[in-house]
Amino acid sequence: MIALAIAFLVLALIIALIPPAAQLPQRAELPAWVHAGSALLALGAAALAGAVATEPAPAVQVAVLVIAVAVAAVGGSPVVLGAFSLAHREAARERRSHHLPPQRENRDSGNSAGEDAEPSTATEDEFDTPGPLRGGFTIGILERVAVAVSILTAWPQGIAIVMAVKGLARYPELRNPDASEQFIIGTATSVLWAAAASGTAYLIVT
Repeated sequence: MIALAIAFLVLALIIALIPPAAQLPQRAELPAWVHAGSALLALGAAALAGAVATEPAPAVQVAVLVIAVAVAAVGGSPVVLGAFSLAHREAARERRSHHLPPQRENRDSGNSAGEDAEPSTATEDEFDTPGPLRGGFTIGILERVAVAVSILTAWPQGIAIVMAVKGLARYPELRNPDASEQFIIGTATSVLWAAAASGTAYLIVT
């Protein structure tokens, strides 16, 4: 059973490494929430298998912890993109219900998308407005690594430090309503994913 748990954990990592629009024709691209859901299912299966598995050898425990941190780091990106996709669709429905024109990307702004978002993932149907938060992808990875390591080392204060540093660094940008919304969605989703990956590792190694 321990091998099955590790296999599902590795599967979650592999799914996370697949680009959202990996070499697929435009009409064949999977929605962001499908990509995120697949990673969540794989992680959930790993947690279930780990909960009933026996305690592995020390070397295997170290390997599981390393894989879990990697899953937390890169796996959060599709999950955050999925959360943004759902939020954007909800916003689009609200605009249509109020007969408001869709918001479009300001291509001259030079701004990148929000936390972990990529401009190329936006679609016409999402009425997506890429946010003003710069460096979201890299910051998201570093944030999830820090959160996962803090949980796995039983040092929860590290999470508070990460949130405080990130909030202070982003403060000048959060006066923009779109930026504050993306900050909340991206940060919450990112931290929850890192916690889920860490919890899965804990179930497997104990």
